[in-house]
Amino acid sequence: MRKSRKTIITCAVTGSIHTPSMSPYLPITPDEIAEQSIAAVEAGAAIVHLHARDPADGRPTPDPEVFAGFLPRIKQATDAVLNLTTGGAPGFTMDDRLAAPIRFQPELTSLNMGSINFGVFGLAEREQPWKHEWEKPFLQGSHAAPQSNTFAQIERMIQELHEGCGTRFEFECYDVGHLYTLAHYADKGLLKPPYFVQCIFGILGGIGADIDHLAHMRNTADRLFGEDYYLSCFAVGRNQMPFVTTCAAMGGNVRVGLEDSLYIGKGQLATSNAQQVAKVRSILEELGLEIATPAEAREMLALKGGDRVAF
Repeated sequence: MRKSRKTIITCAVTGSIHTPSMSPYLPITPDEIAEQSIAAVEAGAAIVHLHARDPADGRPTPDPEVFAGFLPRIKQATDAVLNLTTGGAPGFTMDDRLAAPIRFQPELTSLNMGSINFGVFGLAEREQPWKHEWEKPFLQGSHAAPQSNTFAQIERMIQELHEGCGTRFEFECYDVGHLYTLAHYADKGLLKPPYFVQCIFGILGGIGADIDHLAHMRNTADRLFGEDYYLSCFAVGRNQMPFVTTCAAMGGNVRVGLEDSLYIGKGQLATSNAQQVAKVRSILEELGLEIATPAEAREMLALKGGDRVAF
């Protein structure tokens, strides 16, 4: 693992799984996404990971016009690295998933390194009033449909985004096999270091939220990539802060945000993304770690620069 004296904080602002009924603080409209993203950067995030939602009812949308409602605003107000999803949401086609990234040609996008059973149907079992009819069936749908990230789909993203737009990737690895898939494309020369490896814990269908698994993922990545990669991690739900703290103590980087957890403490909803960023920043600084600025994150990850995006 390539270690840096500074730690990158990524903030995943809204995602596509949590629904409006789960928290009144989840940003939905372009204005809310822009405002919360800007505040997260001011709190210490160097990278902002972005999905879009239909402002009418909060459902995930791949519509580039909705992305256009917040990307320029965040760019104008901050120096942050803006990282667009290519995972999108259940039911999106590949054309849907690539529509906004190809149009806007960002410095960084996510790239999921394998198909998994992405089980969030348990969230539909909660006793709560649903604001919108789409929410419960949307969550239940994960019981029958996997998240598709085939080799052909991965190669299309590499070709159209990396080769076509100069975009680099946050490699989302939900299990150990995903690290080997990344190594396969690295060995073929289709991807170049440094690799930004985001290990994800606690999704039903992926590797569990056990600290031993974090060490195993790091040790596996060390064998595969040596010093050619930066480690980052996050865990969903209540495991969020313990996991990112441990990852940072190992020399890795961290990701927080309302995409991954709606809470700031036990039973206490986070009132904003910035609140989570401020909390993890305080923890890291108490550990004696320095926080990377957007410019430093850009240099670490060998990104093309904010002046070469299409927004």
